[in-house]
Amino acid sequence: MSTEKSTARKIFEWHEQRLPIVSFIDHAVGSQYPAPRNLNYFWNFGSLAGFMLVTMILTGVFLAMNYTPHESMAFDSVERIMRDVNYGWLIRYMHFNGASFFFIAVYIHIFRGLYYGSYKAPREVLWWIGILILLAMMATAFLGYVLPWGQMSFSGATVITNLFSAIPVVGNTIVTLLWGGFAVANPTLNRFFSLHYLLPFVIVGLVFLHIWALHIPGSNNPLGIELTAKDKIPFHPYYTVKDAFGVGVFLLFYFGIVFYAPNLLGDVTNYMKANPLTTPPNVVPEWYFLPYYAILRSIPNKLLGVIAMFGSLLILFVVPWLDTSRIRSAVFRPVYKAFFWVFVVDCLVLGYCGSQHPEGLPLILSRVGTAWYFLHFLILMPVIGWLETPKPLPASISEPVLNPAE
Repeated sequence: MSTEKSTARKIFEWHEQRLPIVSFIDHAVGSQYPAPRNLNYFWNFGSLAGFMLVTMILTGVFLAMNYTPHESMAFDSVERIMRDVNYGWLIRYMHFNGASFFFIAVYIHIFRGLYYGSYKAPREVLWWIGILILLAMMATAFLGYVLPWGQMSFSGATVITNLFSAIPVVGNTIVTLLWGGFAVANPTLNRFFSLHYLLPFVIVGLVFLHIWALHIPGSNNPLGIELTAKDKIPFHPYYTVKDAFGVGVFLLFYFGIVFYAPNLLGDVTNYMKANPLTTPPNVVPEWYFLPYYAILRSIPNKLLGVIAMFGSLLILFVVPWLDTSRIRSAVFRPVYKAFFWVFVVDCLVLGYCGSQHPEGLPLILSRVGTAWYFLHFLILMPVIGWLETPKPLPASISEPVLNPAE
């Protein structure tokens, strides 16, 4: 037995000297990576997003084996996956609902970063890469939503791609390139399928850079203070166990939707085959696009609406400089904390407005919500940072626990 262990150890060491995969993983997310000892469960959503990315890629590969990217066969091929392919219904529902849960994890991850100041120096590049991941996710999700070639897919593709026509001079050329012709048709479907299959692997590359950028300054923590050696613990086994528990809880909700309410997050109109001659009375994107859709429709001018919609995403890149406070965490910033939760409610209201007809009260709320969205970043963040008096910071992350009364 000892001889076998010795031989296996020698083979392992020989391989590690030439391709140190295990050592790299151990350094990245193992016992060699020191992490703050006070991370809460909001830090689980980064690993949950990674878990959902792997799930989406695996289920997507299996779906692609049975999908036909042709306008006359795409809808029927999806129906065949659901009815004739062994466990095809399960794979498709996992993929379809997995997109929603992927966005849930990423959105909570981003809001956590905004609350705890994870975008502040020296983590600006880490934040940038995270926003690039979000943009790549949104592009991938939009492309994938078109592939079933249902009525809502077709109408959504027509409406969203037409937005680029608002761009002066080159707008119509961009639309023609996206369509592969002069209307949403078979060339469009082929292009969208190719890009939808490619972009997840681009996201994998961005995630790799995201983790790399994280390891340079190290993880932020709920208190947002600099750490000493005694404030850190190995990522493995402490946080791998915590992440595993988080994945277990997450899967309860995920598979609860997959098995018991698989169409809850979708639109029944998409179970009708695409017909270019008809248009749904209310073209609505998936829920994770609704706040941006509300911003787009809140402005009467098409070009200004497109600029506002894309601006609501691009403004996130300059958040590290818009926030002028020297304190990272909102735990010690009572004024910013209050406005942060107002901002969260504002995003939820925009999401609701995006699902409604752009008229009456929803239109008024979407315009107020859009104004508040940009007001939060462009005015409130810098002004609060200048004027707010933060609470005193503890000397270490252990102090609030050891001396709670102080």
